[in-house]
Amino acid sequence: MGAMTASPGRRVLLAAPRGYCAGVDRAVIAVEKALEQYGAPVYVRHEIVHNKYVVQTLEKKGAIFVERTEEVPEGNIVMFSAHGVAPVVHEEAERGKLATIDATCPLVTKVHKEAVRFANDDYDILLIGHEGHEEVIGTSGEAPDHIQLVDGPEDVAKVEVRDPSKVVWLSQTTLSVDETMETVDALKDKFPQLISPPSDDICYATQNRQLAVKQMGAEAELVIVVGSRNSSNSKRLVEVAKQAGSRAAYLVDFADEIDETWLDGVTTVGVTSGASVPDVLVEQVLEWLSRRGFEDVEIVKAAEESIIFSLPKELRRDLREEAASLVAERGGSGTAGA
Repeated sequence: MGAMTASPGRRVLLAAPRGYCAGVDRAVIAVEKALEQYGAPVYVRHEIVHNKYVVQTLEKKGAIFVERTEEVPEGNIVMFSAHGVAPVVHEEAERGKLATIDATCPLVTKVHKEAVRFANDDYDILLIGHEGHEEVIGTSGEAPDHIQLVDGPEDVAKVEVRDPSKVVWLSQTTLSVDETMETVDALKDKFPQLISPPSDDICYATQNRQLAVKQMGAEAELVIVVGSRNSSNSKRLVEVAKQAGSRAAYLVDFADEIDETWLDGVTTVGVTSGASVPDVLVEQVLEWLSRRGFEDVEIVKAAEESIIFSLPKELRRDLREEAASLVAERGGSGTAGA
């Protein structure tokens, strides 16, 4: 098969908005700024955002990613990822004599605060989300005795509460909007007095990216979502594309993971990216497609985004100094500053 030339039928629909949301942007910049200000190493507990490329790039600059707080040697700086952490993690950092930077997305922090508030009022909290996801672990940790996880509509049957007149639902910020509402409807059938959170927990970026994909999926036979396997919001975009009518939808980290056979019989390809994906990866996918005759790119605009979050306030302090004094004042092993 020879080189394809651009034919009038072939086009790419490019989703807008796509890629970085404000919480991811803030978290990634926070790691870069911490490395600039305090020098390497800066430890990050868990992947700062769920993207392979971003993590590799930051590792090259001197970030060290760990799964557990205990892995960080005392007297160091540790950053908490955009997904948020349970209160016990803050305690672990204190015990480990670590200076901390909290890069939790403010929209995740909002859900944490809702959980604390409803738990203080002794509600049973039904947290809609995916088991084992860092965000769910963090939110549940705010009030473990009051929170139970509901992982989709099929989970509703086994939910039991103490008082059906004191029940509220909250959710992970990166879920599929439609599927979450399906779960909520099933919960309302079971608990008619179920209360909804003061404002929808699914974040603006998740909703906007799904909206754009819905519009695309109706026209594109193939949708390529750029994102990592462990990114919840990216995986949801694949599902939403299929539900919207796209024949096929795939998740790829990089352009070279695209399989040429996916293009068989395809005239319209939709392209989008998850909230933790830098645009350079999308540009590489567009180049890959254009070399195969898909040169005509149309933007599918679903929303305007202008939200920006200010950087974590800890970056305004001298954290190396703080870490050293934590070790000194609690009779550390004398390794501070080493």
